[in-house]
Amino acid sequence: MDIVVKVIVCFFAGLGAGLGTGFAGMSAAAVISPMLIVLLGMSAYEAVGIALASDVLASAVSAYTYGKNKNLDVRNGVVMMVTVLICTAIGSYVASLVPNTTMGSFSVFMTFLLGIKFIVKPVMTTKEAMQNVSPKKRLIQSVVCGILVGFICGFIGAGGGMMMLLVLTSVLGYELKTAVGTSVFIMAFTAFTGAASHFAIGGMPDVLCLILCILFTLMWARIAAKFANRASTATLNRATGVVLTMLGVVIFVVNLITR
Repeated sequence: MDIVVKVIVCFFAGLGAGLGTGFAGMSAAAVISPMLIVLLGMSAYEAVGIALASDVLASAVSAYTYGKNKNLDVRNGVVMMVTVLICTAIGSYVASLVPNTTMGSFSVFMTFLLGIKFIVKPVMTTKEAMQNVSPKKRLIQSVVCGILVGFICGFIGAGGGMMMLLVLTSVLGYELKTAVGTSVFIMAFTAFTGAASHFAIGGMPDVLCLILCILFTLMWARIAAKFANRASTATLNRATGVVLTMLGVVIFVVNLITR
């Protein structure tokens, strides 16, 4: 019976995480962690480790799909990734020096509000408009935004994928598909770093849950990424908005249960 429950929970956790990753470059940790903690009674550290491991392949496959469809900015993505990783470590250190505050709800509200934004005010920037920005300016913007996103994520401990999507579309002026493709490209490396650190420090988690979450997240992320790259910009905005809004509500309800 326990195995059946684990399969069901991991399936729905992977479903939500995969759709969030494939459509919006969302971190799997935002969906998988609370579900494993609440429904399976798993420790937060173990749940986050599983979520990060699930994020690695799902983000990598999504990035490959977006890249194959020429919806990935590798050059600036690498620059942003390096600054995000460095500043996440700095933000984590600073956070350890200040009084403990509960800020996990940040990613929930970010997810919900971004979902509403994509429905009400879709991102209709074209690739032609993106190319009008000089490479030097784009490089500087990537560094500055990487510093901002990394520090906030390290300090708060959540919202990395959502912060990157918001910055890429609203600040850097990326077309939506390229923004998501670049976001999942960055998330694949940050998730691998996080997962490796968790397993090195805390040991291997529940192996069955780990395998199930990785497989289900990977499957749904691949489906979502394929759909996203074939869809029109208007359709993708609506689909992304609906998925993020629903995930925001679900995560909020799950968090309420834990209180």
